Amino acid sequence: METTSTEEIKKPSFKESVWDVIKFAFFALVIVIPIRAFIAQPFIVSGESMVPTFENNEYLIIDEISYRFKEPARGDVIVFRYPLEPKKFFIKRIIGLPGDVVTIKGSSVTITNTLNPEGFTLDEPYVANMSSDEMTKAVKEGEYFVMGDNRIASLDSRSWGLLPKENIIGRTFLRLLPLGHIGAFPGHTTYTN
Repeated sequence: METTSTEEIKKPSFKESVWDVIKFAFFALVIVIPIRAFIAQPFIVSGESMVPTFENNEYLIIDEISYRFKEPARGDVIVFRYPLEPKKFFIKRIIGLPGDVVTIKGSSVTITNTLNPEGFTLDEPYVANMSSDEMTKAVKEGEYFVMGDNRIASLDSRSWGLLPKENIIGRTFLRLLPLGHIGAFPGHTTYTN
């Protein structure tokens, strides 16, 4: 004897449809909210302090989790809460690390620390519009010296001081817009000292 099977497709009731939407929304929130709150966050560049590395209106995704496992590094491009007005977010490059002495003489930035007691000068091909600033600043534990790549248009550690580590949101992870500049870890550089 042969058995035949027939498959029926039944249209869900209104109640079942509503329940499916509620379940989908719940699971989407359970996944999206923690990612948005603790792992990655979108930002749009506003201003010219990081030109030519970042232009106005570029859309970035910020990695918020890496610095929970490792320390910020010299050359990282970070987003942080502005120490003098924490509701504002800034994007800058880390120049000085805890324990460094940062010396700026015009277009030259020299770093002195225990590993480099004679100091070394940063090679910064990404910098636009060098400034004529002259200053020396010791970077304390738990703080960072940050500067914009467009030095004459950047409000940074040269004017408002050192950045407390707790103000750091994260480092740039993805540039999504404009489409012609999509890339991972945009703007990051590694120094050879």
